[in-house]
Amino acid sequence: MSQVRSRTVAVLAGLLALVLSAPLSHPVSAAGASPARAAPLAELTVVSEQVASGLRRPIAITGLPDGRMLIAEKDGTVRAYHPDTGLAADPVLDLTARIDTSDNERGLLGITPAPNFARTGMLYVSYTSLPAGALTLARLPISAPERLQVLLTQEHAEYGNHNGGQVAFGRDGYLYWSTGDGGHANDPFKAGQDLGTLLGKIVRIDVNRACGAKPYCSPAGNPFVRTPGARPEIWLYGLRNPWRFSVDIDNSLWIGDVGQGLVEEVNHIRPWQGGSNLGWSCREGTPVFDPAQCRPGVRYVDPVFEYEHYMTEGCSVTGGLVYRGSRSPEARGTYIASDYCSTQAFAVRPKPGGGYESATIGTFPTQPTAFAADVHGELYVLSDYPGWLNRVRFERVTPTSADVTVRR
Repeated sequence: MSQVRSRTVAVLAGLLALVLSAPLSHPVSAAGASPARAAPLAELTVVSEQVASGLRRPIAITGLPDGRMLIAEKDGTVRAYHPDTGLAADPVLDLTARIDTSDNERGLLGITPAPNFARTGMLYVSYTSLPAGALTLARLPISAPERLQVLLTQEHAEYGNHNGGQVAFGRDGYLYWSTGDGGHANDPFKAGQDLGTLLGKIVRIDVNRACGAKPYCSPAGNPFVRTPGARPEIWLYGLRNPWRFSVDIDNSLWIGDVGQGLVEEVNHIRPWQGGSNLGWSCREGTPVFDPAQCRPGVRYVDPVFEYEHYMTEGCSVTGGLVYRGSRSPEARGTYIASDYCSTQAFAVRPKPGGGYESATIGTFPTQPTAFAADVHGELYVLSDYPGWLNRVRFERVTPTSADVTVRR
């Protein structure tokens, strides 16, 4: 009973924080409905404008309170972009001496400012560390990288792929971090369903306190803090490679989980769904992948959007975020994601009566790796090998085909 009470308190506290901190221009609907001015998905299209080039494998991006965007390059450097002054010539941060870039998917993977960044200048980063590619979560003042403090690590030496790497603060004040299942193929360590490892998970920790020798605490409302043999840091499990997720204004998580050879998926997890099992490697999306990993009586949470490779020429979902800006009110409240290979722009939106609708609303520039919003809520997307930063807006068009699909 004490665990139930603590989780209830945590949810209520998160909702209270949401009400107090949500911008007045983005009112929170108790029903989760899209804003009244939003256009039907079939009438939306994305338009991308290149605003910077010359980046070296840009793979993560975040906005700062002063209007800058920080862009993480795979090798460990961080560049700053401002819409008034463009891309700064020199990095604002260089972590290359710490980072293992030995595989295509290893490197500096995620970056986010602390909620009090304007006062402290504190950044949180995730990367694969030397010498053996351990998944690493750390923090450091942007002006003093020598003061980097490692918070949490997970060994990941055998294979170089499936590192996850997104890091973001929730509206509850906790830090969320995604990890892949250990790499290779077919979930070789059976990590997705194993609560004893951080592989294949989304972690939630309190970085404002220390507990014992750890420079963080596992919140009392985390679902497995009293489960024998389980890691208390775990918030969600059953993931393959949650390369990109985002936190919406109601503290729900939108997760792009990269599939194996058949299905790419997007999950939408509400604040009260901590402890959810997203299925891997029993399932890949909704289809069963490995029956031996399926357990009787276990409830798996279905994705809210999925697509098959052969239908879209896709290869790897790039999770995005819900658009909350003011430049394109017709798209407000719409989740936007893409695929690294097909570059299709996927739009997903909760329906007022339940369920979700989705549509393909154009394409992004080549090899989209990450999305982020600036201080005004406007959307940006990175392109990997071309080294581009693109600003995104939406236009309303007359639909020419019925490409909207309704999903459970």
